[in-house]
Amino acid sequence: MKKTIVINVVGLTKRLVGEHTPFIRSFLKKGKGAYIKPIVPAVTCSMQSTYLTGKWPSQHGVVGNGWYFKDECEVKFWRQSNKLVQSPKIWGDLKKENPNFTCANHFWWYNMYSNVDYSITPRPNYLADGRKIPDIYSHPPELRDMAQATLGTFPLFEFWGPKTSIRSSQWIANSAILTDKEYDPTLTLIYLPHLDYNLQRYGLNFDKISKDLREIDGVVKQLVEYYTAKDTRILLLSEYGITNVHRPIHLNRVLRQHGYLNVRTERGLELLDAGASDAFAVADHQIAHIYCKDPEHLEAVKKLLLQQKGVEKVLSEEEIKREHLYHDRCGDLVVVADKDSWFTYYFWLDDAKAPDFARMVDIHKKPGYDPVEMMTDPKDKWTMAKVIGKLMKKKLGFRTVMDIIPLQAELIKGSHGRIPEDKDDYPFLMTNTDLLENDLIEAIDVYNVIKTHLLN
Repeated sequence: MKKTIVINVVGLTKRLVGEHTPFIRSFLKKGKGAYIKPIVPAVTCSMQSTYLTGKWPSQHGVVGNGWYFKDECEVKFWRQSNKLVQSPKIWGDLKKENPNFTCANHFWWYNMYSNVDYSITPRPNYLADGRKIPDIYSHPPELRDMAQATLGTFPLFEFWGPKTSIRSSQWIANSAILTDKEYDPTLTLIYLPHLDYNLQRYGLNFDKISKDLREIDGVVKQLVEYYTAKDTRILLLSEYGITNVHRPIHLNRVLRQHGYLNVRTERGLELLDAGASDAFAVADHQIAHIYCKDPEHLEAVKKLLLQQKGVEKVLSEEEIKREHLYHDRCGDLVVVADKDSWFTYYFWLDDAKAPDFARMVDIHKKPGYDPVEMMTDPKDKWTMAKVIGKLMKKKLGFRTVMDIIPLQAELIKGSHGRIPEDKDDYPFLMTNTDLLENDLIEAIDVYNVIKTHLLN
């Protein structure tokens, strides 16, 4: 087998490869590239699972970054167990072919409890006093201690939230090199999320994102130069392309106003009561799964949603099957936004009754994806003073919440999940070999591209 790495540069598209990414541009010029036709939904967990299994979501079951767990009557996002992916992964298949094959997975999703040989994934410590302490989970366990002793604690609060920076992607790259020096795996998967942040905040505004492009270009250069010296086959790819949006759509508010969605009130604040609702939306960027308790309501709900400005289409049974999304975890309906729009999870009608987690970075409690977690109120001049004050209270042992996230969905200027109109906004794949035969491939074909690089 030939040593191979797959570097996932989140959000990278052909449109972004240019003057601000001189190294990536030169890498493409020397090698080969191909557009990847995205699946629906073109979101992190679904696309990664499709790449690593060579199967559609209807087979591997990852229908989004989260879904409605029907047996628990709860919406859950960003779970981590690899057992949630219901198809064999590429490393398992290759281990059967060659018992000497080894794989390292650095931060690709569903990384816990898989049968990769070496893995690192974010795993904060949640303390009894309410604090969240940055940390990672690794296999073998000693890799966690070695990585953080050498590189410092993983910068969790710069991996997600208002303070995101290149430091998190740089840490991941450094940890991959550390793992390679220690174990020399055959296949290494590396996740670099940096472009995701400001592309969602600002869209394709090159005045805003040029610095981010230069920063990720430098990290990619570091990795490529290191692995090239080890005679490695190198794949750069992305999961999706982010395009400009300006219209947030609040599907759950629509369903609530028409009597389909129920809430419960606790301490004067509202919570989505999914198990008691006739219909509700699990919003995930530009895609939303609609779960209906009574099949007789499906047509009425579909008609209602199609009337909403910014909704491009609402898929039902046969249309869901054609998108290879038909699975028990999938919504009874799947709503797709138009190119200018995206879906919030917001279900409250009065901001004063929004749940406490709405104003916090809390990816596990929110019943949908919330990109506004990367923002603070641009009109609030005292945000940093508030943060410092809250941190001081935490250090003194007082309970306090970091409620600095605004309820202003209109701040978000970039999104993804639907299939873009322009191929230059598709995810893109590049290689330093001549092993690509086509300039457009299906997402399920990435599995075979990786396998070919290892075996050919």
